[in-house]
Amino acid sequence: GRGGGGAMESAAKGGFVLANLAEVVERVLGFLPTKALLRAACVCRLWRECARRTLRTRQRIAWVSALEPGPTESHALVRALARELEKVHVLPQTVLYIADAETFSGHEECHEQKKARKRNSKETALALEKLLPKRCQVLGLVTPGIVVTPMGSSSNQPQEIEEGEAGFALLFPKIDGVKIHTFHFSKDVKNRVFDESKFAEAGLKNNPDLRVVLLFGYNSWKTGATRFLHQIVNPLNEKSIILAGGQVESFTSLTSENNHAQPGDACGVVGLAFSGPQIQSATVLLDQDVADERTAEAAMQRLKAANIPEHNTIGFMFACVGRGYRHYKTKRNMEADAFRKFFPNVPLFGFFGHGEIGCDRIVTGNFVLRECNDIKDDLLHGYTTVMTLIHLGSAK
Repeated sequence: GRGGGGAMESAAKGGFVLANLAEVVERVLGFLPTKALLRAACVCRLWRECARRTLRTRQRIAWVSALEPGPTESHALVRALARELEKVHVLPQTVLYIADAETFSGHEECHEQKKARKRNSKETALALEKLLPKRCQVLGLVTPGIVVTPMGSSSNQPQEIEEGEAGFALLFPKIDGVKIHTFHFSKDVKNRVFDESKFAEAGLKNNPDLRVVLLFGYNSWKTGATRFLHQIVNPLNEKSIILAGGQVESFTSLTSENNHAQPGDACGVVGLAFSGPQIQSATVLLDQDVADERTAEAAMQRLKAANIPEHNTIGFMFACVGRGYRHYKTKRNMEADAFRKFFPNVPLFGFFGHGEIGCDRIVTGNFVLRECNDIKDDLLHGYTTVMTLIHLGSAK
């Protein structure tokens, strides 16, 4: 019977260690995905402290990608998120998700036999939001096409998906020295002039740490939408800020204390603002003349020349629906491939939309590639692609 006693003794020692030695507990908890870690935090005070410390160190961005359509009941992104959130190692504070318009909202044309996917974008959006932590701020967009890096590694080949079901969710944890917040301006039918005090409220004015603003116009076909977009974009067009984005089909989620959904027929702008002294960013515009591999790679070379550190960096690609493989004649995935060639370890995300926002600009320290606030430099484009890098500081 000696053996049994020995086993019990070592189990008791193990129990003692796990109840008292923080560094051991922390080492063990470090292997757990976030959801399991939060459950472990309920065990005792020591575990709670250890879990809290462990979570604080997890400051790398994570993402969930959906590239395969599945059964019709739910969107692929909802299923992917439900599955993958069990495994992620970050606690999302801000989430940007983008899904394709056709299958997200169920606009699919009805052929005689083929049952149209009856999906309501509101329901899909709620299903996604339900999966995310309560206090998380969420911005959800629906666009005609998607640019997405498959999960698993930052160096996976990014895909341009112009037709078919696809989507992604970028999960930003709390990152030391970085503040990310959502904002929303919708066009007021009564006032022709935009009240600029709203910029300060949204943290877009008098904010010396503001580095990057990603902005997305919706209902851009409305009368006055372009004028409204100019009223938003022009005041933000300062040397120290990178502006990039595009016109989307619609926004489906915007959860945050200060963002209230507007009547569905208004037009407006939603977005994400990134503030923090350690953020570095650069953006280039691929205009209509960029129409083959050589010119696409020359644009990436310009972006590379910005010398933005590549670790803890994400790439964004905002392209016109008129670009993609139709523009490059035979080659698919041309711009995403060119990006990957120059940035082997930066994940790339974005969409095909109805217009692009951006220009050539670099903000690292005081080096500015080109000023965009020249009078004649319009930030709104068509038939172009905007490529942007955002570096969130040297991650732990």
